[in-house]
Amino acid sequence: MFETLRNVFKVEDLRKRIFFTFLMLIVIRIGSQLPVPGVDRDVFTQWFSGQSTDAFNFFNSITGGSFEQMSVFALNITPYITASIIMQLLTIAIPALEEMHKDGEEGRKKIIAITRYTTIGLSVIEGAALAIGFGRSGYLTKFNAIYVIAVIAILTAGSAILMWIGEQITEYGVGNGISIVLTINIISRIPNDLASLWNQFVVGKNFGRGAVAVLIIAGIILLTVVLVVFLQDATRKIPVQYSRKIQGRKQVGGQTTYIPLRVNTAGVIPVIFAQSLMQTPVIIATLAGKTGGTGFWGKVLTLLSQSNWCDPQKPIYSLGLILYLLLIVAFAYFYTSITFNPLEVADNMKKQGGFIPGIRPGKPTSDYLESILNKIIFIGAVGLSIVSVIPIFFNGIFGASVSFGGTSIIIIVGVIIETVKQIESRMVTRHYKKGFLGE
Repeated sequence: MFETLRNVFKVEDLRKRIFFTFLMLIVIRIGSQLPVPGVDRDVFTQWFSGQSTDAFNFFNSITGGSFEQMSVFALNITPYITASIIMQLLTIAIPALEEMHKDGEEGRKKIIAITRYTTIGLSVIEGAALAIGFGRSGYLTKFNAIYVIAVIAILTAGSAILMWIGEQITEYGVGNGISIVLTINIISRIPNDLASLWNQFVVGKNFGRGAVAVLIIAGIILLTVVLVVFLQDATRKIPVQYSRKIQGRKQVGGQTTYIPLRVNTAGVIPVIFAQSLMQTPVIIATLAGKTGGTGFWGKVLTLLSQSNWCDPQKPIYSLGLILYLLLIVAFAYFYTSITFNPLEVADNMKKQGGFIPGIRPGKPTSDYLESILNKIIFIGAVGLSIVSVIPIFFNGIFGASVSFGGTSIIIIVGVIIETVKQIESRMVTRHYKKGFLGE
């Protein structure tokens, strides 16, 4: 990896792409500090600091602190991510979108355009919810129609700008632009979290206890990163043999290849789905001012809050963690089922004269792929669960409070790995062009 990074700057095209990406990241961080006009930031920051809701902390983490600052990028790219997930689900449910998805480059452009419009619609809805909710709570300098419309317009424009920046990074920079934007937001919060851990477990302690705390924190982070790397790169290779064909006087085909089935087929999506599903009621209740009380709903909201899991003094609330893990496994199977179709893969192999050694083409191949897929999905879901639980466990045991956790580390490591692979691919492509064209 380090050798690749050294060689990157020897290639002019890659230097320009990296420089462009760096400039766009600077623009993002500047925008994250620009306040939304009409919002009383001091009052809002004071309100946010008094919130112990994990959902708000996670949302603030993936927006790079923009939500806490109530900046023009407060919504960030979360509407785009939600819109992309919705489009993936609708592509399976709506035949017209499925045909569009299969229609090559033109179909892909149409789906991207629909995703953009959906993003704007979601941004308006989320911006309206924030503006009206915070306006009623007194966090706007003036609560009237003009101020509310202005806040909605600014938040929507900020989300649209970030979506555009992400697409520009994809085209003129390195890596997937949306993923890069999400990653830099999460990374920007890590220094604050590490400083919080340092003040909580090291400052004011004797040398021995401080050193042990540093080693434990470093060990947890390192263990999580190592597990994520193995989880992201682990694949099950299914061998595929193609029959020999005679074209004219030549024999073609007959090569052996493989189908790489990733163990973590769904990526971080199951964790995000599970976390969103469990935290949505908590967010709604918090904005509505219904978090207090010891009644039924109060207990349910406490059960859904991650800050109460793995607490030795409140073991009953760890039932929420069990529900969380079950949701991760369920969403891993669900998301993989809509993104990978074994029957379609088997049919394509049959049309191209390919077969899995020892397995008949057609339905038997589809059944074989499905059985293998079900096994590796479970392994991947268990791996995701372990990565997600490690920070939650130590947060519950030691009372740490940080915004980044297993989900954030999965996103960061996954994006870095994919970006490095894309850079290596561009370097290999340039090498071949130089060899063939004599550049």
